[in-house]
Amino acid sequence: MIIEKNKVVAVAYCLTVEGKQIDKSPEGQPLEYIHGTHMMIAGFEKGLEGHKPGDKFAIEVSPEEGYGTYNAGLRIDIPKSSFEVGGVLREDLLIPGTIVPMFNSTGHVVQGTVAEVKEQTVTMDFNHQLAGKDLHFEVEVVSVRDATQKELDEGLHGEYLPVEEDDHHCCHGKGNCHKHEGEGEHECCHKDGNGGEHDCCCKDKN
Repeated sequence: MIIEKNKVVAVAYCLTVEGKQIDKSPEGQPLEYIHGTHMMIAGFEKGLEGHKPGDKFAIEVSPEEGYGTYNAGLRIDIPKSSFEVGGVLREDLLIPGTIVPMFNSTGHVVQGTVAEVKEQTVTMDFNHQLAGKDLHFEVEVVSVRDATQKELDEGLHGEYLPVEEDDHHCCHGKGNCHKHEGEGEHECCHKDGNGGEHDCCCKDKN
């Protein structure tokens, strides 16, 4: 059976960027995904298309078919006060290199990286950490099978199911919201000042 749309693929891989290994599937634990459903980056799926179990080969992925080209416009200065929860600044988040999961205006999770902490603001970089990078994969196809209808409807691990949200999150303007797990019912928001759809208002839900 070959890899094509709606097949469940198990693949062992090693990813290197600029000669440095940055990711590898654990021994005996290949990556599983449903092919052709946009679960993987386009270049990775394109390179696997048509292969069968036992095939070992390399895949070269350009930024355009990987994590995109670097966009300087996705570096955004956010008021440091936007990281306050219950009036207390979350100093544990304000460390350069820290990846902070956030919600955008449509409720989807995006990853932001703390790029710089200034006196009054925090520069967040919403580019993927591999944006602008050429990716080199060494892969081995372990297995290929048909996906069940349940898997096509719900995903291999339920990833297509609606995400249950609670009231514990913090909006940082530009439509991005950082969710704080296990904290009180509060919300700290930052208005972008343009009166547009990305505005959030500061409020306490208690």
